[in-house]
Amino acid sequence: MHPYNRLPSSGRSTPSPPQSPLRSPLRRHARSKPARLNPPRTAAQRLAWVFLSLLLRRQGVFLFAPLIYILGMLIYIATVSFDVVPFIDHRPAPGSLYRTPDLYAKLRPEMDADLHSSSDAISTTWSIPHKGGEWKPCIKRSLEGLPESNGYIYVEANGGLNQQRTSVCNAVAVAGYLNATLVIPNFQYHSIWKDSSKFSDIYDEEYFISTLKNDVRVVEKIPEYLMERFGSNMTNVYNFRVKAWSSIQYYKDVVLPKLLEEKVIRISPFANRLSFDAPLVVQRLRCLANYEALRFSSPILTISEALVERMKKHSIMNGGKYVSIHLRFEEDMVAFSCCVFDGGEHEREDMIAERERGWKGKFTKPGRVIRPGAIRINGKCPLTPLEVGLMLRGMGFSKNTSIYLASGKIYDAEKTMSPLWEMFPNLQTKETLASEEELAPFKNYSSRMAAIDYTVCLHSEVFVTTQGGNFPHFLLGHRRYLFGGHSKTIKPDKRKLALLFDTTNIGWKSLKRHLLNMRSNSDSKGVELKRPNDSIYSFPCPDCMCHANRTDESRSSLKT
Repeated sequence: MHPYNRLPSSGRSTPSPPQSPLRSPLRRHARSKPARLNPPRTAAQRLAWVFLSLLLRRQGVFLFAPLIYILGMLIYIATVSFDVVPFIDHRPAPGSLYRTPDLYAKLRPEMDADLHSSSDAISTTWSIPHKGGEWKPCIKRSLEGLPESNGYIYVEANGGLNQQRTSVCNAVAVAGYLNATLVIPNFQYHSIWKDSSKFSDIYDEEYFISTLKNDVRVVEKIPEYLMERFGSNMTNVYNFRVKAWSSIQYYKDVVLPKLLEEKVIRISPFANRLSFDAPLVVQRLRCLANYEALRFSSPILTISEALVERMKKHSIMNGGKYVSIHLRFEEDMVAFSCCVFDGGEHEREDMIAERERGWKGKFTKPGRVIRPGAIRINGKCPLTPLEVGLMLRGMGFSKNTSIYLASGKIYDAEKTMSPLWEMFPNLQTKETLASEEELAPFKNYSSRMAAIDYTVCLHSEVFVTTQGGNFPHFLLGHRRYLFGGHSKTIKPDKRKLALLFDTTNIGWKSLKRHLLNMRSNSDSKGVELKRPNDSIYSFPCPDCMCHANRTDESRSSLKT
């Protein structure tokens, strides 16, 4: 056996692998001795050499490296003077500041000298034909009798005029779907709107009941024999606290069994308690209530129609056509928006006081951060009277255009309204069109005053919305219902406006080009069809309206 073979011999010898060749003695000697570095020559090099040698030989010193670093930083900071703070040039983001007064002062000479703006703009605003053609109302009223009622539904409508209108229309839809009798809705008094009006003060109650008689039973009050079970006290009636935007199926599965059991139920509050996405039979009842059954009471209708005629007379040079603007620059709206304008310290104090009066503690909660610049960039600030006037002049409306202004009490009106009057001297409000005696019955009732504004805006050739809310929400749909599916409404891109009005070096021609494109965009979006989660009160097509060239209206005449 080979001396290096550990396996037993099997009779045959296994050759060992050949040994590796020996390296050259010179190379082995060279590897065994490390290379020698040249010693440092200067004193600084020798000191560095000694320091590095200590570190390499005593590697534990590295544990003290963080302490050495901190010590070095402290020594450095002690030598720095903080008497001079470096200046940081912080530039506000584009669109974050209210600079419209500066822009107006710069552009006014060019604007006044612009001869291309003419009174004919009001007649050419709506020029883009809709590819789908015109639409017409096609809500069918039932001619059949109603089956026996399943019970009475009593709702309490909260909010302002148009939020209450939402409650009424939704209540009609729910009552009709459940085959229930609807009690005339009760309008709750609210500390903000401060209006104690009842249903009959705002709407024509008899006309409302008569229009719905073959679709939904509506009564003024619950019979006494039923109320005796509850001690003639409505608060003893079972009250449903329905979640916002509940489906109609919820009412069928949850509310209807209780209605059949109790025969009387109450739903309070009721605003926005029914989903916009609903079956066609529910939508038909909504359409019928909003566009046909709800008519303003005789006193409101009389003065409103008179103001419409007076506006047409003021607009005789434009063929009786006028522009209406819904301006939301009341003190409470300015305060709620948390935007900053050009009122300085006086404005800031006013807004703080108004927020505390209307929304105690809401804006001063710990951790709440208010960023006025970001709010303006996002297009959430209400347009000022100056911004509205500048926008309309840029859209081609001349100073001779007749304008109706729908608004509450404008904040700091003497100052803020002045430029709008300069740009449009033919501007009217209900207070300038009507005498004090005519307005006296409505003066202390915000909902009745809003109803007057609603009617005058409804019949204008152009409606301009400057801030969201239920007022323009309903007017968009109502105007579509009256004007062949087109809302005839200018809805400005407020994000773009914030950027344009913050660009103080822009010229009048360039600004006007942008604003004319914005006007054209509103025209192109005048006719829009309702999507699943859109409001039928803004988009009546196709649930409440049909194509004018179609005769098949069966889908709008469906009944439960």
